[in-house]
Parts: sequence; C-alpha cells; structure tokens
Amino acid sequence: MAARTKSTKDRPSYRCTECGWQTAKWLGRCPECQAWGTVEEYGAPAVRTTAPGRVTSSALPIGQVDGRQATARSTGVDELDRVLGGGLVPGAVVLLAGEPGVGKSTLLLDVAAKAASDDHRTLYVTGEESASQVRLRADRINALSDHLYLAAETDLSAVLGHLDAVKPSLLILDSVQTIASPEIDGAPGGMAQVREVAGALIRASKERGMSTLLVGHVTKDGAIAGPRLLEHLVDVVLSFEGDRHARLRLVRGVKNRYGATDEVGCFELHDEGITGLADPSGLFLTRRAEAVPGTCLTVTLEGRRPLVAEVQALTVDSQIPSPRRTTSGLETSRVSMMLAVLEQRGRITALGKRDIYSATVGGVKLSEPAADLAVALALASAASDTPLPKNLVAIGEVGLAGEVRRVTGVQRRLAEAHRLGFAHALVPSDPGKVPAGMKVTEVADMGDALRVLPRSRRREAPREAEDRR
Repeated sequence: MAARTKSTKDRPSYRCTECGWQTAKWLGRCPECQAWGTVEEYGAPAVRTTAPGRVTSSALPIGQVDGRQATARSTGVDELDRVLGGGLVPGAVVLLAGEPGVGKSTLLLDVAAKAASDDHRTLYVTGEESASQVRLRADRINALSDHLYLAAETDLSAVLGHLDAVKPSLLILDSVQTIASPEIDGAPGGMAQVREVAGALIRASKERGMSTLLVGHVTKDGAIAGPRLLEHLVDVVLSFEGDRHARLRLVRGVKNRYGATDEVGCFELHDEGITGLADPSGLFLTRRAEAVPGTCLTVTLEGRRPLVAEVQALTVDSQIPSPRRTTSGLETSRVSMMLAVLEQRGRITALGKRDIYSATVGGVKLSEPAADLAVALALASAASDTPLPKNLVAIGEVGLAGEVRRVTGVQRRLAEAHRLGFAHALVPSDPGKVPAGMKVTEVADMGDALRVLPRSRRREAPREAEDRR
C-alpha cells in the first residue's frame, strides 16, 4: 500500500491557475471555473542530467591511434590461433563453452603451459577441482612450466588478489559459474553472480592489458548458461563441440571482435592429452581395397576449412510394420527428405518397407545441404546393393523436385578432394575452375546423378532368365 501511494505522489499532476482545481491529466478547459488554457502541470519529478566530466584520454584522429597494442600473441596451439584470428590480444576476454567432459580443461591447461614464458606469466584458477587434481592432469599431458601458476579459488576477491601477486599476462578461469562475489547475494552461477564476476574480470583485463580465458557451462539445449549479457560483454565466444565417444573435437568461433567467425579448429583427444589436427580429413574416411555398397564420399565446409567425409547407409528387410529410420551424424529430417525424393523422383520403391540406417564415419556431423547428394547416392547404392565407383565424391543440395542445386565453395571442395587423391566428382551445374586431372560430372537432377550407379546384377539375372524362356 505504501509503495502504491509513493508511486502516485511521483506522478505529475495538473492544476488550474485560476481556481486551484487539480486533475491527473491535462485538460484544455477547467471544469470548475470554465476557464480556458489555465490547466498547467506541476509536481513533476525533476529531470536528472549528467554533467560533463574529465576524460580519461583525449580523442585522436583514427590514423594516429597506435594499433600495435592490439597485436595478437600466439597461444602456442596453432588450431586455436586459427580460430582466434592469430592468437590472444592483450586485454581480450574469451569465453569458451562446451558440454561436460568434452575436453575444455585439458585444452586450456595445455594452452596455459605453452603460453607461459619468461616475459609472460600465466595464472590458472580452478574453481571446480583442487590444485592437486589439476597437477595430475598436467603431468599426464606434459603441461608443466615454471612460469605457470596454479590456484584453487571460488571467491572473486581472492582471484583479484592473485592477480596483484602474480601479475600474469594470461588468466584462465575454470569456470566463471563457480566464482562468487561476497558483496552480491545469490549462489554461484546465478545471474547476478555471473554478471558481477564477469564484469570485474573484464575491467581487470582491460586495465592490466591481460588476456583472459573464461570457461563457461552450457545448458541441456547447448546454449551458454547464465545471462545473455555475458556473451555481449566478452570479446570472443568459442564453442567447444564433439561427441564424447569420438576422438574429434571442434572449436568454433561464435563471436570474434578481432577476427572472422567462420573459422574452425580441429583437435584430437587421446590419453596423452589433446593435439591439433592440421589435416583432419583422414579421420572421416575408411580406406578399403574394394568399393562397398551404401557408401559415398562428400566434402563439407567447417567454417572455411573443407573436410572430406564419408556417408554410409544400410537397408535391410523390416520385421515390424513400421520400418526403422536411424541416423548418426546426419539430420533425420534431411535423410527423410532424401528418401522421399528417391522414391518419387528416382523411382526407387524398395526403400519404403525396409529398415534404413545412415551414419557418418569418425563422429563428424553433416548438417549443411551440400551433403544431400552424397546421402541420396549412399541410400540408392544400399537399396540396389551396388557399390558406387571408387574415388567418387558427390557435392550438391537436392531439392524436393529432384533438382541438384549449387552450393558455396565448390572450388575449395574440389581442390581438397583432388589433394586427397579423388579423381571423379559429381557437382551441380557451373562448378567453376576444376583442378587439373580431375574428372567432374555436372548433374542437373537426381536422374542424372543415379546414372553413375552401375546396374545391379541381382536385378538383371531374372530378366535374362525370362528372356531365355
């Protein structure tokens, strides 16, 4: 009740200057004394203005601003430097988010050891583990350095105290959701706590010229936990992706104020730690002496990096009224679309009543439409039990009308396939410059694409028997 009265008093009122009659809204004529133009506003809240203050530094023409202060310094990990745009910029704050167990702490501990030197100290603050646990991991991955300092803290004031004592050039905080400020109410990881901790560390980084790497948790939907403001405050947002049962890990740039956001770093997680993969295409291929039905190769773009990946399909007779549709590494909706296109446009009717399994090799996830043609050919090859020609790569998006559409980066995809020794490619019309020595077949629709599939001997045998009769 008191709050309602207070808000009422703060509202502006209107009063007649002739008779003193008051009202809550303006009127052109006073209903009490019938005078015109005498109702005026009074009691309005005072308007607060900010007076000009002292500037921290004078404004300069942009050509006179020293850009050397924003020069990136290498982290010692080439694949991470690729995503960051050359390395870590002094004063930059980077947020690395990923699912539990994907390898965030392992990667950053390796970065902490390689970035430490005589002139640049590194401070690693862990809020989730003890210092001895981090030391054991450092022994396992050989991430020991005399200039790498380790502290286990969950209090923001203690973290700031370590900054004054160590004076690091690089701060790694694992993780931002475990640190709390005693001046802010709420449990660690809450919106108020995350906002306060991130704001304090960002101010410290800018004032000291210190690079900061923050580890962030994700929700079950894959989004970064905490307030959305956290992503706006930091300079760089990186997403650490990968299947826990596969070796491949991808670091993808989501936001980057110092470089491009279409770069992807590839890593391999193993018992001795995590290492960068300058050429990861070999992880997604299966080397065979002979071609196998139901397999097809494609070239996907992860950022600006082309990767050759293998799509596999298997069809078997269904034992239940509703056939199974199982996918791994592929979008179920796009596989269902390819099945419909093959049945309606490709005249392949053997897929409707069979169990269909489709997957990728090496744990790579293919979500871009450029893999549609490879998925369709793998399904058609599995349905006819006929292998595709060896060293064949299929690139293109397939529409519901059966047409094969153009995709971006066809020349880069063909160059990567040619580098790995593939001699034949199916591409949409007008692919551009073709690598020398590579056979490129342009296809306009699924009918043209299915002509590369040899006719099944199993289907030809009954026809020959009927002709002899």
